[in-house]
Amino acid sequence: MVWIINSLRVLLFVVVFILVGFDFIQKDETVVYLIGDSTCADKAPEAFPEMGWGTPFKTFFNETVRVENRAKNGRSTKSFLEEGRWKKVHQTLKEGDYVFIQFGHNDEVESKVGRYTTPEEFKANLKKYVMESREKKAFPILLTPVSRRSFENGELTDTHKHYAQLVREVAQKEHVPMIDMTQKSMELIQEWGVNNSQLLFHHLEPGEHPNYPNGRKDNTHFNELGARKMSQIVLKGIYELDIPLEDQIVKLK
Repeated sequence: MVWIINSLRVLLFVVVFILVGFDFIQKDETVVYLIGDSTCADKAPEAFPEMGWGTPFKTFFNETVRVENRAKNGRSTKSFLEEGRWKKVHQTLKEGDYVFIQFGHNDEVESKVGRYTTPEEFKANLKKYVMESREKKAFPILLTPVSRRSFENGELTDTHKHYAQLVREVAQKEHVPMIDMTQKSMELIQEWGVNNSQLLFHHLEPGEHPNYPNGRKDNTHFNELGARKMSQIVLKGIYELDIPLEDQIVKLK
């Protein structure tokens, strides 16, 4: 009987040790939330090879980081709030987490009813995301929207000029770290040129992929290569900001 009691005590100690250790690991885990639109979002299998930059972004961190890509196709700062998507993120935020905020593509288009936001609304919504992240002692990071592929006479057009600037203004006023994806993605696309830059976007010839039997010419969304290139711009931005998250990146080529 004594032997059984002692064995149970040892077993109980082991179980408690494992549970305490697991709880410690869970508390130490950094969660990186991505909120935004289709240029960042994960895609359904039937949309492949279209890909948002948030998908490859997940693979560049060590085991102490979990990336939660909550970006969703077609969302603006307004619709993301109204659909309760931000509420779900906010409820689970904890101290030390990160929130990468990238909107603009849908906010800036006046014809998109229910998604369009005025410049004043856009700035107010961004500020809300920032302040409510900070309430939870999480770290907000603002990103200007990634560039579309729109050339005129060999020069890339800045289609986000106004709304990208609004992001910069909020970042400056609220002292928020920012990655200027508009500028950096424009530099990359311009460097690749009018023809080669198609290789970064969702361009397919008819019959090239079963998901798009009639082909595809999409100058807003990325393919696998483009998504990876954009995610690497974000990663380089993390290094340039010199924030603690950079120590949890395992590879960057």
